[in-house]
Amino acid sequence: MKIIITLIALSILLTATVAGADDDNDYLGQLSANPYEPDSVSNPYGEYGNPYETDSVNNPYGDYGSPFSNKSVSNPYATDAPKLYDEDGNYRGRLSSNPYDAESISNPYGQYGSKYSPDSIKNPYGVGSPYHADSPTNPYGKGIGIYDSESDGPTEASDDAFAQPAWSSSTDAFNADEPEQ
Repeated sequence: MKIIITLIALSILLTATVAGADDDNDYLGQLSANPYEPDSVSNPYGEYGNPYETDSVNNPYGDYGSPFSNKSVSNPYATDAPKLYDEDGNYRGRLSSNPYDAESISNPYGQYGSKYSPDSIKNPYGVGSPYHADSPTNPYGKGIGIYDSESDGPTEASDDAFAQPAWSSSTDAFNADEPEQ
């Protein structure tokens, strides 16, 4: 009987943990002009571009699309708007319509909103070039990631299949099978 109660309690705990994992999802899609990219906010049929999804920046009633939410991209007074990170993990400002926020991409005098800044997605000769694959203005590219304001951006995925062994740069490792002369 104790085993059954323990198993039930464990299953409830695991279910609550898995259900809570979705609440911590900080990824909000890709800022991209590509309407065919599955994660693009320009794709009205995708998870992140659909105006009926709760976490979509296109949902006028959600936290990230409402004109009244402090986390919204469309609130001109928002101070806690989502953050933008490129594929290398570099911070590219806040996806905000607030022209007074120093980190907003809508601030024409700020580091991330000026068309002359090398860090701005609005600079056509820098990060915002339509020829870069991760540029939000490239109609065939992937775009840049949008993350919740409380997020630290993309986490570095550890893909061991592509990882280079630490010894691979050493010439001794290539000669390990050969006897010393």
